[in-house]
Formats: sequence, structure tokens, C-alpha cells
Amino acid sequence: MSLTYQNPLPIKHIGDPFVLRAADGAYYCYATSAPDGFKAWMSLDLVNWQESVTVYTRQPDSWGVTNFWAPEVVFHAGRYLMQYTARWGENQSLRIGVAASDSPLGPFRDIHNRPMFDLGYAAIDGHVLMDDDGRKFLYFSRDCSENIVDGRHESHLYVAELSNDLLTLKGAPVLLTRPEQAWELRSGDEWRWNEGPFVLKHAGQYYLMYSANCFATPEYAVGYAIAPDPCGPFVKAAHNPVLVASSPDISGPGHNSVTVAPDEQTLIIVYHIHTDPEHPGGDRQVCIDRMGFREDGSLYVDGPTNTRRTIPGLP
Repeated sequence: MSLTYQNPLPIKHIGDPFVLRAADGAYYCYATSAPDGFKAWMSLDLVNWQESVTVYTRQPDSWGVTNFWAPEVVFHAGRYLMQYTARWGENQSLRIGVAASDSPLGPFRDIHNRPMFDLGYAAIDGHVLMDDDGRKFLYFSRDCSENIVDGRHESHLYVAELSNDLLTLKGAPVLLTRPEQAWELRSGDEWRWNEGPFVLKHAGQYYLMYSANCFATPEYAVGYAIAPDPCGPFVKAAHNPVLVASSPDISGPGHNSVTVAPDEQTLIIVYHIHTDPEHPGGDRQVCIDRMGFREDGSLYVDGPTNTRRTIPGLP
């Protein structure tokens, strides 16, 4: 068994990776990976990954017809729930759906043959937070394809409280962030992005990680904001971005998730980079690196790296 890894991992031709560590200790990586559904990869150590299996496939009567993006999976009430993005056949607008399975390797089936919710606008990149006080939340991006502000297309991040079964919204979504920091405008001014939310709780504070700039450009990168409550108000870190291209052979590191290493302590950020840095686009591959918090509460990422590194907790 390998005790070290080197980016990129052998999970290629994907986007938007999300890693779930299940109760059995195994890791499952879900990603944008097929034109009509999703694949997943399994690992016992974050280093050695089994070949992909198809875990969700669009059915002939599915509400989603194309653009299957950004699957995330949580275990709740004895089953696995997948939140994912797809284009709704009814109006050709992007929405978030939810599917269920008894196994992390599927098959996942839609709970309802319709989007999880319809707010009248394009919504993508659903992320679930189950807080330790029992409250549950869905974070998502109001997609720039339909959100025009002052003549610009902008993606904004929102949160809404979820029902206990994670299937419906309990209240109106709350606006959290919009692209405004200088680094978030590096891929152009006419289209702006805050997308791919992922939330961590540390020392009583909520850390909202997100990606900005166009996914198909080298400038795609990760920043974060902090709030005292899951619904904000979130304040963006002054030292953003915390994950950004650092050499010519690494392009567009972004759309991250976070898991814990086998040592049960070290945080691991999971993200994608472009397969061909000279021709960035939708063909991407998975990377992982260590991350953590400084004594002052600031978040840091030890990456992106492309040299051999160890995974804490492996024998």
C-alpha cells in the first residue's frame, strides 16, 4: 500500500469533487463525471482509489435532462442522500435535485421527479450542513446564467434552513456573499462568480469556503468567509484566496470539499485542477492537500502541491 501521494490523484476527467468519509472509514469521491449522471470512486486511505462505478443515471422520465453537476452525499436517517445539479427539462433552467440510496455506491434514485425546490431562478452546487444543535442547512449558488446585477452576470451564495429530513426548504433563502474582492474579478468583469460552497465549523465559528472566477480559466481559486451563525453575516477573509494556482503546471484549483485524514485529526481539502493547463476547460482531475486553522482563527491550505506528500495516519 502506498503511504504517500502526489497530485493529481488517479481520478481524472471530472469536476467538482466531493469526498464523503462513511461510517466504515472508507472514502467515496463523487464528481461531475458523466453526461447523464454521476460516477464515484472508493478508497480506504485517500491514496489508492478503485476504478469508478456509476452511482446515478438519468432515467427516461427524469426531471433533469442534461448538465449533471456537483454531486454531494450525506448520510442521514439510515440512508445516503445526494444533492446534485441538473438542467430542468420543464424550463431548461438549472436546479438542485435530491436522490437516495441504501449504499454510498448507489444506485441513487430521485426521491421526487422534480427539483428539490423552485425559487424561480437557476440554483446550483447544493451543500448540506448538519449543525451540532440539530439544525440543518442547504447552501447553494444562485447561478450567473440568470442572475444579472447592474448589467453583469453574477453568481451569489445563499443559505436556507432545511426540514429535518433534508428534503425541503423551511424558510426563505438568505443572501450570504457576492463577488466583490479584487481576486474574484481576475477572469473578467462582465461575468462574476461565487460558487461551490462548503462549510466547516471551528471554535464556534462557521467557515464558508467557496470558489470564484470562471471555472475554465487559470484564475479559478478558493477563498473563505467567517460568521458566528450558519446564516451569517459572513465576512470574507482579507488574505483570500487561500488556494490559487502557484506554478504554470497547475491551473484553476477550485470547487473544494473537505474531509479528515485517517489519523482522524488532519483536515484534507479535495479540489480539482485543469487536466491540460495550456487548454483549461471542463476536463479536470482531483487533487488533495492538507489544510487547517492558525491560532488566530484564520484558515490556511498547504497547497496546491505537485510533489510527493504523506497522508497522516497511514501505517
